[in-house]
Amino acid sequence: MGTMGRVAIAIVAIVILRWGWKLLNWIWLKPKKLERWLRDEGYKGNPYKLLIGDLIELATMVKEGKSKPIPVTHDIASYALPFEHHIISKYGEKSFIWMGPKPSMHIRDPELIKEILLRSDEFRKPHPEAFRDSLIGGILVAEGHKWIKHRKIINPAFNLQNLKIMFSAISSSCSDMIHTWELLTGKSGSTEVDVWPYINNLGGDVISRTAFGSSYEEGQKIYQIQNEQINLLFQMLFILYIPGGRFIPTRANKKFKENANEIRSVLVAIINKRKKAIELGEGKYDDLLGILLESNKREIEENGVGMSMEDVIEECKFFYIAGSETTSNMIVWTMICLSLHQEWQIRAREEIFQVFGDKQLDFEGLKNLKILTMILNEVLRLYPPAVMMTRATHKDTKLGNMVIPSGVELSLPMMHVHHDPELWGDDVNEFKPDRFAKGVINATKGKGVGPFFPFSNGPRICSGQNLAMTEAKTAIAMILRHFSFELSPSYQHSPFRAFTLPPQFGAPLILRNIL
Repeated sequence: MGTMGRVAIAIVAIVILRWGWKLLNWIWLKPKKLERWLRDEGYKGNPYKLLIGDLIELATMVKEGKSKPIPVTHDIASYALPFEHHIISKYGEKSFIWMGPKPSMHIRDPELIKEILLRSDEFRKPHPEAFRDSLIGGILVAEGHKWIKHRKIINPAFNLQNLKIMFSAISSSCSDMIHTWELLTGKSGSTEVDVWPYINNLGGDVISRTAFGSSYEEGQKIYQIQNEQINLLFQMLFILYIPGGRFIPTRANKKFKENANEIRSVLVAIINKRKKAIELGEGKYDDLLGILLESNKREIEENGVGMSMEDVIEECKFFYIAGSETTSNMIVWTMICLSLHQEWQIRAREEIFQVFGDKQLDFEGLKNLKILTMILNEVLRLYPPAVMMTRATHKDTKLGNMVIPSGVELSLPMMHVHHDPELWGDDVNEFKPDRFAKGVINATKGKGVGPFFPFSNGPRICSGQNLAMTEAKTAIAMILRHFSFELSPSYQHSPFRAFTLPPQFGAPLILRNIL
């Protein structure tokens, strides 16, 4: 064998050894090192299992939990997060779980959570590939300078003036749903209706109108595909945390890719059409896409760089997930809670008639709905749309009295914090909106706003929270003006975590027309 041959063999051997070492470090050496650190810090959890960690046990408990409802109660943490609750119950608050070869430590101290969310450059968002690449990109997963640029461009879309403009689109969508329910109640004036499909569609309808305006029908198509994508992701739960898992040729993976390509194709056509119209000065575009493109155009003119086409596509996809899922969940759980607690339904209705009388709802009047605001905050506490947030370290990072190594994930269990009796009192699992009578800061036992973060906190607090609250207030106010409602005997309580926290078995209610 010649010299060149021996050199080639040596190079190949070095490459194999290098990648072999990286693989060994990834699947065994680093996880075991991090496990020793966690246990030295007093954290407890299951022993590390090669590559899979706790994923099989987690997937099994999720599947079992989804198969059955629970008794009607607001004490839902053990149902919504079965595996995390199991680990916390078994090992205590200082516990961790294995998401494949990565440990995820539970952080329940509201002050530490607040610090993590404030230090967004140091504690970043980890995302499995499928989420990052095909479902919820954009500002949600952007980091560093890219996040700062996107936030600056997007923020104008959610200012007070634009919310006022969007209010008419929100009202139109709500009116359409109310009209459908009136037809269902018919001459008898009452009927059983599973309100969840209608409310879920309302979320998509509102975001289609407010985001895409004149391209409403294409917007509805995107919404339907995005819903299917969420369902597919949970069929792929086991492979989400495996690097390269999106390339495994499962049926769900193939369909997921097909849907992602279709969404992109529809969005490219909508965006190009809108950009051309803006360049020609045609029409007035006061929806989210129009505002986003105008803001992006100004940024490019002023600073020479803005969002690319791919960036705009990702933000549009994110509008749907954040704009429809969160609000739909808030509305449906508010109706369920008001069905269970009729005294609050009566109080909220009286306030709505006191503020608006027989006149149509208007944007300015929404701020006078104090009781409804208290109700919505209590619903967000008991049934937060995002039951868990996750952050990760990318270098050794100090938190409290710990220095957390690179590669550790931090789980911020919003559900557990919102249901913690030490923070909220012994009545923590009771529906008591009056705990928010003096505002969010005074709702907890002297703990300030730290224990309440339904829209996150810190620099990355949700840009669209005011839009979500406007839509929820409008929808509930219009519903209460037209109907009284109570739980149907067929209702099954099922606040089970999907992407957000939908009622898994629907929300059948008895609607009674009161007009």
